[in-house]
Formats: sequence, structure tokens, C-alpha cells
Amino acid sequence: MSAQDENYIRRCISLARNGLGTTYPNPMVGSVIVYDNRIIGEGWHRKSGEPHAEVNAISSVKDLSLFRESTIYVSLEPCSHFGKTPPCALRIVDLQFKKVVVGTLDPNDKVNGKGIEIIKNAGIEVITGVLENECKELNKRFMTFHLQKRPYIILKWAETLNKKIDNGTERSRPFLISNQYSSQKIHLIRSREQSILVGKNTALIDNPYLTSRSVKGKNPVRILIDKKLDVPSSCNIFNDEADTLIFNEKITTTKNHLDYIRIDFTEDILPQITEKLYHKNIQSVLVEGGRKTLQSFIDSNLWDEAVIITSPILADKGTDSPVLHGEITRQEYSGNDRISYIRNRFPR
Repeated sequence: MSAQDENYIRRCISLARNGLGTTYPNPMVGSVIVYDNRIIGEGWHRKSGEPHAEVNAISSVKDLSLFRESTIYVSLEPCSHFGKTPPCALRIVDLQFKKVVVGTLDPNDKVNGKGIEIIKNAGIEVITGVLENECKELNKRFMTFHLQKRPYIILKWAETLNKKIDNGTERSRPFLISNQYSSQKIHLIRSREQSILVGKNTALIDNPYLTSRSVKGKNPVRILIDKKLDVPSSCNIFNDEADTLIFNEKITTTKNHLDYIRIDFTEDILPQITEKLYHKNIQSVLVEGGRKTLQSFIDSNLWDEAVIITSPILADKGTDSPVLHGEITRQEYSGNDRISYIRNRFPR
């Protein structure tokens, strides 16, 4: 591979990020077409069911005769199967591109090398593994989903400077810790994830909407753990602004946008929940529950990232923050709040 190949794949990654939060259950993919050392076409996958990145890049080129002497760059292996759209690998072969450069292979069992094989069998030169780690990081949710057969799990909480997540009093209503700017940031994070999860106590005490209403974007699927179905139907989590899954020990039924799923609470519920979510094609979960819910994911080592908002305020009493050990990958400030992004180096 060359520095030039890396530069063009880097551009593919940049384009692909435009699809963050809109492509589920598909991956984010960017594509660039290069002729005579200049970019003549670009595209990215915008939404599931719509054309893939390669097709969008191809469609942006007016002179089709240039393809025979062009290289098409793509951050993820071109698909090889018929889904909602035809295989991109066949489209590349039909147009007789001179060369194909790929960031990383697609771990989906329906693809996983088959797209590369189709292109190579047509006599087209293929280079793979260009900025592979960066391309895998781009689609960390998609990669985790297909390789580990579970959603990518992000934990989130706000804590005081002395590591309390509430003030221990007035538990009939939420205790606001983060500022308005941090709250808007969290809504942005919500809009990028496919689902959001809380436990019964959070639903009862905070009565959250669990939507991304402060920013433009799709609301995540809401997930509630409510063993005995104690949360009343009047709570905000049951409104029709988003689909809602309710894990419980009593019933399995669907009522409009509400999906009740029975699991065995005499066994470890987290593997059951992640398995059910996998089969429902949910690739990412933002866990915003209370300490008990958050700590259960930590103790089971079922988490990939954490987002912790630390406010300068203090609380004399209250519930201690969850205890978590990981690698801080980035920190930023939102007003006086510090937002820490932490990665689990060895997730389950």
C-alpha cells in the first residue's frame, strides 16, 4: 500500500462518518473514485435501504468511460449478496474498474471475503487492509455485533465532584447534576446509538423520555428492565415517540410500539438481554440506568465504552458512582462539566 492509498481511504472514513446514527443495521461506509491522481467521485451510505457508498460514488461520475482506468476506494469490503440493494461487488465488476482498494473486510457472514473474491475472480486488482484499524474503529458497533454476537455497549452517567450520582434525598424527583450544555451533548450521543436502556427505578424516579429531542436525529429504541411490570403506562417511557422493549418475567407480547419480552430473572439477565437484542438486530446500547444497572454491566464486563460527566458540584449524601476501570481515551469540557470517554480494553 502507498501513502496515496492511505490518504484516499482516510477520505472514505471521513465521508462514512456522515452516516453516524442513520445507517443501522448497516455499517457506515465511504467511497472515493480516483482517475489520473484526482478524485472524480465520492459517496457514502446514508440510510439502510438506500444505495451503498460505492453506488453513490459511481452515480456522482458523469463520464462512465473513465471507470476502466480508475481506482475505487472503499472503507469496508463491497457487499456480495442481494439485500435491499444489489451487490456492490457485481456493480464494480460490471463497470470494469482498474483497481479496488479496501480498508477492511466485512465480518458479516453474508460477505466476509466473498465480495473481494468476486472482484478478484473478474481479474481486477484488489488491495486490502489499508488503514485497517481505523476502518474497524469507524464501525466498532457493526464489528462487535457480528464478531461477538451482541450489541456494542456504552455506559453513561453524571456524577458530582465527590462521585455521587444523586443527593440521597428527594428521590421522588431527579437530582440534576450536569449542566444544559452537557445534557444537549448527551442527546446528541443518544441520536447516534440504536437503543437506550434503563432499569425500573430510573423510569419511576426520573420519568425520562429517553429521546434525542434537543438535537436533530432519530430517537433510539428504548429498553426498560422491569421484572414485575411495576412502571405505570402513564410514564413517559411508554409514549409513542419511540419503539420500546420491556424485559420482564411475566409476558411476551407486542402492543403497537411496545414489545414485552419475558426472560428468566432466576438466571443472569444480561446475557439473555444481549442475546435478545442481537436477534432483534440492535447493534448498540446506551445504558443510562442507575447505579445498580450500570454496575451490573461493569461487574459482568459487558461494556465497551463509558461516558462519564463530572460536575463541579458536591453532594453531602447520596448514592456512590459506579466503580469502573478502563482507559481514558479522551476528555473534553462542556461549560464547567468534564466529559470523560473511557474504553474497556478487554470486553467480554
